[in-house]
Amino acid sequence: MKHTTPTPHLLPGLDVQASEPPVRVSLTRAGVTGVQKVIRIAGRSGSDVYYADIECSVDLDPAQKGVHMSRFPEQFAEAIENAVHGDAPIVEALAEQIARGVLERQGALRSHVSIEARYPVERITPVSGLRTQEITTLLGSATATAAGVRRAVGVRVRGFNACPCAQGMVRDRASERLSELGYGGDEQARILDAIPIATHNQRAEATLMVGSHETVEATELIDIAEASMSAPARELLKRPDELYVVELAHLHPRFVEDSVRLMVAGTAERWPELPDSAFVLARQVNFETIHNHDVVAERSGLLGDLRHELAGTGGGKHVTLEGWLAS
Repeated sequence: MKHTTPTPHLLPGLDVQASEPPVRVSLTRAGVTGVQKVIRIAGRSGSDVYYADIECSVDLDPAQKGVHMSRFPEQFAEAIENAVHGDAPIVEALAEQIARGVLERQGALRSHVSIEARYPVERITPVSGLRTQEITTLLGSATATAAGVRRAVGVRVRGFNACPCAQGMVRDRASERLSELGYGGDEQARILDAIPIATHNQRAEATLMVGSHETVEATELIDIAEASMSAPARELLKRPDELYVVELAHLHPRFVEDSVRLMVAGTAERWPELPDSAFVLARQVNFETIHNHDVVAERSGLLGDLRHELAGTGGGKHVTLEGWLAS
């Protein structure tokens, strides 16, 4: 005989989500993920409509069985409706609006929202001067409590790095061959400095985020992230453009660690007016070509600590994005 668990008899109007759970354990997050919406976001040249993925959650008390899942889409629709018919917000402000609304409707102590929107950026090819559109990812995050809201804006962009390690070995071998051909030390140096030295390349994906209530332009974060790599990746490149990009990369070989440090330094230099309490996250993944693994580097922390570290006067403290948003 098949045994089934009996369904409890529920009285009309009973709030099942607020009932006692069988196991009393608080949850860090409970909510919805993979929500797909079209949103209108403000930018430097006006506002545009973008396709976005939204994730939203709240913390859950150990005495509460569940959250009201249907209230999440309601809040999304309300915030997006306001953005469509009112003044379009920047992405982190939209995340903040949703986080505040969800916090109130769910009766939670904390809510968290993250938005990822496909973001087109117009570029000009370096030699041929042709217009090309690059798709990047625009990131917005916000955490709300009764004490207030913290929010962050960020981008995820692609480029590539030329490996310095392999390039150093290729240069040493080239020097040996030049010696065999009768070229002396000074001649070798002039030749090797004038010619981009071969190495293997790694496609890269960089993420750069800044947390602050001051306005930080996402397009400028894109510029900083792209400049931290050996060269940017482009959808359209004619042959003269390909030559330019390849030479540029091999004249600027960089480890994944170099790129992360350059993003941190570039952010601190670009926004000297941001308070020390602002947050920075720089992360990059390089997809290897000659190895069966990939490489990653990351740094996150308060801008004040990073400024001290860059100046050689202290630092070393690391704070995660989740920790900063929740603090």
